[in-house]
Amino acid sequence: MKKDEPPLDFPDTLEGFEYAFNEKGQLRHIKTGEPFVFNYREDLHRWNQKRYEALGEIITKYVYELLEKDCNLKKISIPEGYGVIVLNPNENYIEVEKPKIHVQSSSDSSDEPAEKRERKDKVSKETKKRRDFYEKYRNPQREKEMMQLYIRENGSPEEHAIYVWDHFIAQSAAENVFFVAHSYGGLAFVELMIQREADVKNKVTAVALTDSVHNVWHQEAGKTIREWMRENCCNWVSSSEPLDTSVESMLPDCPRVSAGTDRHELTSWKSFPSIFKFFTEASEAKTSSLKPAVTRRSHRLKHEEL
Repeated sequence: MKKDEPPLDFPDTLEGFEYAFNEKGQLRHIKTGEPFVFNYREDLHRWNQKRYEALGEIITKYVYELLEKDCNLKKISIPEGYGVIVLNPNENYIEVEKPKIHVQSSSDSSDEPAEKRERKDKVSKETKKRRDFYEKYRNPQREKEMMQLYIRENGSPEEHAIYVWDHFIAQSAAENVFFVAHSYGGLAFVELMIQREADVKNKVTAVALTDSVHNVWHQEAGKTIREWMRENCCNWVSSSEPLDTSVESMLPDCPRVSAGTDRHELTSWKSFPSIFKFFTEASEAKTSSLKPAVTRRSHRLKHEEL
């Protein structure tokens, strides 16, 4: 903590921060009506960042309550029996003060094929590198030496995507699955395709990426994956061009179009109208190409009987 830095003692409610959501769902200051201001105190980046994170935790809980109450969704703890609710798959770990003794990993990968171990090691190193960079930027002055206890089977965004696919999406009755993957989520989706290519192709109808940071070369995505992405994916990227304007791509995968904004964090919000149109057209195209089948007829009869 800097000498003149205020204590990191933040409110635990929106009202405490003097913010509220208006009738349009926009976060506004109760007194001034202004949007959220990151640089609340000049020259105190670390304090402003911590304030931003504290407010973000409150908003996260608020959004989850809306999802459960208004959308009738169910919040599930993962992994099964582990008692951890993953709120942010980009930070799937719990920080604790580092003990003096060495803690060995409980996972035993001796029975895994060499190729699989090599890929996991590569992903683990890349994940650690990204987290180290992010933590250095976010909190350059750490008071204590910390260690990270990763959530089993969900220790990285890539692992989390595969876990959710295996335990929820793959087991669902849905015949048309759509993905919206923002930023690093696009990279996680490509990794999911690499690991579960046939299953994803069979169940996913279309994928909307928003300012995705994936790279099919670095991730070693095969030709069949790249071809599928060209036909079934679209990446709305940050650009000053009008919404849906074609943007040149250096990668041989999916088309790139403008999200109608040059702000990375707004690409999903600004491109939603085009994304839902893209999904509707993909769903209609899939339906029109399907031929009558006994299995589909049997599903329809069961639904009518119910």
